[in-house]
Amino acid sequence: MTFFVNAPIFVFREFMRHRVGWCIAGDTEITLESEAGNLRRRTIAELYGLWHAGAEDRLPHSAGGVTWHGRAGKWTARVRHGGTDHYLGLYENREAAESAVAEFREQHPGTRLRKLESVRRDHVRCYDEETLLAQRARIVDVIQSGVKPLVRITTASGKVLRCTVDHAVFTPEGWCKAGELAVGDAVMVAGTGPGPSEAPVPPGLRRGIGVWTAMQRERLIKEVDTCHLCGRDFPRDQLALDHVVPVARDLVQALDERNLAPACEPCHVTRSGGEQALARRAGKVAKTVPDRVVDIVDDGEEMTYDLSVEGPWHNFLANGIVVHNSYNEESGRYRELQPVFYVPDESRKLVQEGRPGKYRFVEGTAAQQELVGRVMQDSYRQAYEAYQEMLAAGVAREVARSTLPVGLYSSMYATCNARSLMHFLGLRTQHELAKVPSYPQREIEMVGEKMEAEWARLMPLTHAAFNANGRVAP
Repeated sequence: MTFFVNAPIFVFREFMRHRVGWCIAGDTEITLESEAGNLRRRTIAELYGLWHAGAEDRLPHSAGGVTWHGRAGKWTARVRHGGTDHYLGLYENREAAESAVAEFREQHPGTRLRKLESVRRDHVRCYDEETLLAQRARIVDVIQSGVKPLVRITTASGKVLRCTVDHAVFTPEGWCKAGELAVGDAVMVAGTGPGPSEAPVPPGLRRGIGVWTAMQRERLIKEVDTCHLCGRDFPRDQLALDHVVPVARDLVQALDERNLAPACEPCHVTRSGGEQALARRAGKVAKTVPDRVVDIVDDGEEMTYDLSVEGPWHNFLANGIVVHNSYNEESGRYRELQPVFYVPDESRKLVQEGRPGKYRFVEGTAAQQELVGRVMQDSYRQAYEAYQEMLAAGVAREVARSTLPVGLYSSMYATCNARSLMHFLGLRTQHELAKVPSYPQREIEMVGEKMEAEWARLMPLTHAAFNANGRVAP
């Protein structure tokens, strides 16, 4: 099931703790891409550990190791420890030399601590789902999703993906759940294709696109605006409208104003020259291509993981196959957020009593209700006015949004199966049939109640069994 949820941001913080449904195995390799375009791979379990487990690890206080001694035709073992070089001799084979180094380090343990490399700024290789061309997106979170049953999908090129049946996989027809694939179907994988060419864009059409773009300039560029390439502010007369996705790469977006952004003259000239050179250059570019599925089998149960990546393309490469992340919240980086805020009505109990973990909420007084409504609305107005002021001054949306409170409404798509939803409802709703009492925040419970109502309508027998089992997921 996929739910569209519209709720205050603080509700999504509760939701994030129960991300369920679309997951992949821990040994799945994720393709990471540097700013320079260099690719490397890490397993998603490694990413999870580096993201969450904090950053210190023990490293023996000794350097050195094994090298090949060309003149002697043997392997040299040496270690530097405590400021002194220790020569351990020549060995006929590498294994013996490495054994000597390991033995020395075991006898002379070190205590120096090193910092594990940070992955908080890592980006993944992803793909534009319309042009199929490779893109790059920042990792937002790495999630451990619990032990779940897996299927193993093997493609004709030898790529293997181990994931839950609910995980979304990109196909030539669009997104499809792994459990809905059959042998003979195609999935989209990392590959290459012909480079862009100027040939599909005739000179007359190119001139027409240029005229249309110039006509949008006064409307889309502010008096003082920010170059989307260098990030600096310029007056309007020093800015041009730039196609974020180049015309030669995707003609469909050539007349889409959402694909236009201000660019200063030096950046615009430099980029245009580079795009023209790219258009004239023969060769291949990175893009996703179809690969036929040759085998699908059940593959046991184990701990699973998921990534959350920034939009506009919420996908990444898992063992070379394009897959989706499970939770897509509206982003304030790409659109102006609207002034819709949460103010609780009279049904919201305002006074908290009891000890942590077993709070009880009781009705507030009329004065408390009036205070909450008045203070919240005043705070929201002030915050949104500050947000608008920064946008008007040319401040980037991703910076200006920092002033907005967690009572702002946001939207998301959340996908899960029935078992995962039962687990969520057991934790985030109160019910007289529950074997294990739960004390959720009322606002997340309201979301849970609406999700449960839809689920009960779709699966009445499963819902009845859930209640009969004390609202505990099987």
